[in-house]
Amino acid sequence: MALSELTRSVRRLVGQIHRCRPVTQTARCLSQGASQPEPSADENEDVNPTFVNRNPRNLEQMALAVKDRGWKTTWPHRHFYHRLEFSRSQHHVTAKVFSSSSPNPVLTCSTKEWALKRELPSTNCVAACQAVGEVLAQRCQQAGITRMVYREIPWTYRSDAVQSFRAAMKEGGVILSEPRRKYIDT
Repeated sequence: MALSELTRSVRRLVGQIHRCRPVTQTARCLSQGASQPEPSADENEDVNPTFVNRNPRNLEQMALAVKDRGWKTTWPHRHFYHRLEFSRSQHHVTAKVFSSSSPNPVLTCSTKEWALKRELPSTNCVAACQAVGEVLAQRCQQAGITRMVYREIPWTYRSDAVQSFRAAMKEGGVILSEPRRKYIDT
Protein backbone atom coordinates (compact mmCIF):
# COMPACT_ATOMS: atom_id res chain seq x y z
CA MET A 1 0.00 0.00 0.00
CA ALA A 2 2.80 2.44 0.87
CA LEU A 3 4.66 1.40 -2.26
CA SER A 4 1.64 2.16 -4.45
CA GLU A 5 1.29 5.63 -2.89
CA LEU A 6 4.96 6.28 -3.49
CA THR A 7 4.77 5.30 -7.16
CA ARG A 8 1.66 7.45 -7.59
CA SER A 9 3.40 10.53 -6.18
CA VAL A 10 6.47 9.90 -8.36
CA ARG A 11 4.23 9.67 -11.48
CA ARG A 12 2.54 12.93 -10.53
CA LEU A 13 5.90 14.66 -10.13
CA VAL A 14 7.19 13.34 -13.47
CA GLY A 15 3.96 14.48 -15.15
CA GLN A 16 4.38 18.00 -13.82
CA ILE A 17 7.95 18.11 -15.10
CA HIS A 18 6.90 16.96 -18.58
CA ARG A 19 4.09 19.49 -18.75
CA CYS A 20 6.46 22.43 -18.23
CA ARG A 21 9.12 21.12 -20.68
CA PRO A 22 7.67 21.78 -24.11
CA VAL A 23 9.60 24.02 -26.46
CA THR A 24 7.03 26.77 -26.23
CA GLN A 25 6.99 27.41 -22.51
CA THR A 26 3.99 29.12 -21.09
CA ALA A 27 4.05 31.97 -18.64
CA ARG A 28 2.74 29.63 -15.95
CA CYS A 29 5.85 27.44 -16.15
CA LEU A 30 8.22 30.40 -16.16
CA SER A 31 6.66 32.35 -13.32
CA GLN A 32 8.21 32.03 -9.90
CA GLY A 33 7.65 33.87 -6.68
CA ALA A 34 9.70 37.03 -6.35
CA SER A 35 12.73 36.45 -4.20
CA GLN A 36 12.93 38.47 -1.04
CA PRO A 37 15.76 41.00 -1.05
CA GLU A 38 18.44 40.36 1.54
CA PRO A 39 18.16 42.86 4.38
CA SER A 40 21.27 44.99 4.58
CA ALA A 41 22.31 46.23 7.98
CA ASP A 42 23.55 49.74 8.14
CA GLU A 43 26.76 50.08 10.12
CA ASN A 44 24.80 52.20 12.61
CA GLU A 45 22.24 49.43 13.03
CA ASP A 46 24.68 46.57 13.65
CA VAL A 47 23.90 44.66 16.82
CA ASN A 48 26.69 43.39 18.99
CA PRO A 49 26.22 39.65 19.65
CA THR A 50 27.41 40.08 23.24
CA PHE A 51 25.18 42.52 25.12
CA VAL A 52 26.55 44.13 28.25
CA ASN A 53 23.99 45.73 30.53
CA ARG A 54 25.58 48.93 31.78
CA ASN A 55 22.72 49.72 34.14
CA PRO A 56 22.18 46.80 36.53
CA ARG A 57 19.42 48.70 38.32
CA ASN A 58 17.09 47.92 35.40
CA LEU A 59 17.12 44.26 36.34
CA GLU A 60 16.79 45.11 40.04
CA GLN A 61 13.75 47.29 39.44
CA MET A 62 12.15 44.57 37.34
CA ALA A 63 13.05 42.01 40.06
CA LEU A 64 15.01 39.91 37.55
CA ALA A 65 18.53 40.40 38.91
CA VAL A 66 20.06 37.52 40.85
CA LYS A 67 20.00 37.85 44.63
CA ASP A 68 22.86 36.28 46.50
CA ARG A 69 21.31 33.61 48.70
CA GLY A 70 24.42 32.79 50.70
CA TRP A 71 24.38 30.34 53.58
CA LYS A 72 21.37 29.98 55.85
CA THR A 73 23.57 30.62 58.86
CA THR A 74 24.90 33.93 57.51
CA TRP A 75 23.70 37.00 59.35
CA PRO A 76 22.58 39.49 58.18
CA HIS A 77 20.91 37.67 55.32
CA ARG A 78 21.84 38.63 51.76
CA HIS A 79 18.40 38.19 50.16
CA PHE A 80 18.27 41.80 49.00
CA TYR A 81 19.47 44.22 46.36
CA HIS A 82 19.80 47.10 48.84
CA ARG A 83 19.55 47.04 52.63
CA LEU A 84 18.92 49.99 54.95
CA GLU A 85 20.66 50.08 58.31
CA PHE A 86 19.55 52.62 60.91
CA SER A 87 21.43 53.14 64.16
CA ARG A 88 21.25 55.51 67.10
CA SER A 89 23.99 56.15 69.60
CA GLN A 90 24.06 58.44 72.63
CA HIS A 91 25.14 61.37 70.51
CA HIS A 92 24.26 60.76 66.84
CA VAL A 93 21.83 59.14 64.41
CA THR A 94 23.21 57.30 61.37
CA ALA A 95 21.55 55.62 58.38
CA LYS A 96 23.39 53.62 55.70
CA VAL A 97 22.31 51.88 52.50
CA PHE A 98 24.27 48.74 51.59
CA SER A 99 24.36 46.85 48.33
CA SER A 100 24.39 43.05 48.46
CA SER A 101 27.61 42.97 46.46
CA SER A 102 29.72 45.22 48.70
CA PRO A 103 30.38 45.50 52.43
CA ASN A 104 30.87 49.27 52.06
CA PRO A 105 27.80 51.51 52.21
CA VAL A 106 26.46 52.93 48.96
CA LEU A 107 24.80 55.93 50.64
CA THR A 108 25.09 57.33 54.14
CA CYS A 109 23.49 60.09 56.15
CA SER A 110 24.31 61.09 59.69
CA THR A 111 23.84 63.90 62.17
CA LYS A 112 27.64 64.07 62.23
CA GLU A 113 27.42 65.96 58.92
CA TRP A 114 27.71 69.67 59.50
CA ALA A 115 24.79 70.56 57.20
CA LEU A 116 22.40 68.51 59.35
CA LYS A 117 24.02 69.22 62.69
CA ARG A 118 23.67 73.02 62.41
CA GLU A 119 19.92 72.80 61.66
CA LEU A 120 19.05 70.56 64.61
CA PRO A 121 18.71 71.47 68.29
CA SER A 122 19.90 67.98 69.29
CA THR A 123 21.65 65.29 67.24
CA ASN A 124 19.90 62.28 68.80
CA CYS A 125 16.26 63.35 69.20
CA VAL A 126 13.17 62.31 67.22
CA ALA A 127 13.48 65.38 64.98
CA ALA A 128 17.04 64.32 64.13
CA CYS A 129 15.80 60.87 63.10
CA GLN A 130 13.16 62.46 60.88
CA ALA A 131 15.72 64.83 59.31
CA VAL A 132 18.11 61.94 58.60
CA GLY A 133 15.23 60.03 56.98
CA GLU A 134 14.28 62.96 54.76
CA VAL A 135 17.85 63.62 53.61
CA LEU A 136 18.59 59.93 52.99
CA ALA A 137 15.34 59.52 51.02
CA GLN A 138 16.34 62.45 48.80
CA ARG A 139 19.80 60.96 48.24
CA CYS A 140 18.29 57.57 47.41
CA GLN A 141 15.97 59.16 44.85
CA GLN A 142 18.92 60.95 43.26
CA ALA A 143 20.88 57.70 43.10
CA GLY A 144 17.93 55.82 41.59
CA ILE A 145 17.38 53.51 44.55
CA THR A 146 13.65 53.42 45.20
CA ARG A 147 13.26 50.07 46.99
CA MET A 148 15.27 48.54 49.79
CA VAL A 149 14.95 46.11 52.66
CA TYR A 150 14.69 47.52 56.17
CA ARG A 151 14.66 45.02 59.01
CA GLU A 152 14.17 46.72 62.31
CA ILE A 153 15.41 45.34 65.58
CA PRO A 154 12.20 44.13 67.28
CA TRP A 155 12.70 45.89 70.62
CA THR A 156 13.43 49.28 69.01
CA TYR A 157 10.76 49.11 66.31
CA ARG A 158 8.00 50.79 68.32
CA SER A 159 10.04 53.79 69.43
CA ASP A 160 8.96 57.21 68.18
CA ALA A 161 12.39 57.87 66.68
CA VAL A 162 12.33 54.76 64.48
CA GLN A 163 8.73 55.39 63.45
CA SER A 164 9.51 58.99 62.44
CA PHE A 165 12.55 57.78 60.45
CA ARG A 166 10.44 55.20 58.58
CA ALA A 167 7.69 57.75 57.92
CA ALA A 168 10.21 60.26 56.53
CA MET A 169 11.70 57.60 54.23
CA LYS A 170 8.25 56.62 52.94
CA GLU A 171 7.23 60.25 52.42
CA GLY A 172 10.45 60.75 50.47
CA GLY A 173 9.34 58.10 47.97
CA VAL A 174 11.39 55.12 49.13
CA ILE A 175 9.60 51.79 49.51
CA LEU A 176 10.97 49.83 52.45
CA SER A 177 10.45 46.39 50.94
CA GLU A 178 11.64 44.70 47.80
CA PRO A 179 9.57 42.76 45.29
CA ARG A 180 9.83 39.00 45.22
CA ARG A 181 12.33 37.79 42.69
CA LYS A 182 10.81 36.59 39.40
CA TYR A 183 12.22 33.41 37.94
CA ILE A 184 12.16 33.15 34.17
CA ASP A 185 12.44 29.80 32.40
CA THR A 186 15.24 29.86 29.86
